[in-house]
Amino acid sequence: MSFVSYDPFCESLKKGLSVKLHFLRYFSVLSEELHFGRAADRLAITQPPLSAAIKALEEELGVVLLLRNSKMVKLTPEGVAFALEARQILERVERAKSVVAGIKGGVIGRLDIGLSPSLIYRNVIQIIDGFKAEVRGIEIVLHEMPYGEQVQRLMRGQIQVGFTNGAYAPSPLKSLRLKDDQFVLCLPERHPKAMQQTIDLREMGDEEFIIFSREIGPSNHDNLISIFSQVGVHPRTVHQVRGWFTTMALVSQGCGVALVPSTLVGAKIEGVRFVPIGRPKAIAPAMMVWNATPPVPATESFVDIASRTIQHKGW
Repeated sequence: MSFVSYDPFCESLKKGLSVKLHFLRYFSVLSEELHFGRAADRLAITQPPLSAAIKALEEELGVVLLLRNSKMVKLTPEGVAFALEARQILERVERAKSVVAGIKGGVIGRLDIGLSPSLIYRNVIQIIDGFKAEVRGIEIVLHEMPYGEQVQRLMRGQIQVGFTNGAYAPSPLKSLRLKDDQFVLCLPERHPKAMQQTIDLREMGDEEFIIFSREIGPSNHDNLISIFSQVGVHPRTVHQVRGWFTTMALVSQGCGVALVPSTLVGAKIEGVRFVPIGRPKAIAPAMMVWNATPPVPATESFVDIASRTIQHKGW
């Protein structure tokens, strides 16, 4: 178990306090619902044992996790941090249970794979299906997450492989680049330029743009800014978003325009038009990323088969 921040409750856990797993589950659900009644319903218990568990948890950790009164429930800063730690602990416990159950049932392994949602339309599912066809007995579990979270979880061993936007992975991770996609302009269907065959990006200098948040996807954000810089356009950013599907949804509602990978045409979002960029050439790179240390047979098998498939089919 790793602790990534310095907090009183983390120090308490390091000293060996006997926090019960069901207390963590209770608190995790309550931190999502922020309502004792709804949390109790999800947990299939009544409110008194839930309240007692949270009180016992706070006493054992020596911190206040929640501020509550008759009208509201709010996480304290310690509660926010503890909610993150609790979820990670519960995920690892569930994974351990799955591994043990798999061994008992004859399943010989499990691979947790990170996936940036937009790559669903870039043959990633076909790559995974190709592995399943060659290797039996390894369970594949997909986890939707952006680039930054994939890198962190790969480093920690919480996932074994990732498919994400970007061209380079930080050391010691290894990567294999997927076939490049092209950025296109995503416009509201009633935009004056929506029916053009191509658009020169220099014509869009007065538009309001929806841009990928750098905090969530630094590679995507920097790539987009670089494309604008090539033609001397400084985009007026009205919204910064966490994902391509949110981007397209906002465009469909007339909240701005955006550059998105062309393969997202496959998402069939209503209310938008995709128009190729005449200038400049705008590449949307993506890659498969993995952590080769320590070597894990299931990961090595997946990387070997996936690499051969990607290279053979030109994906």
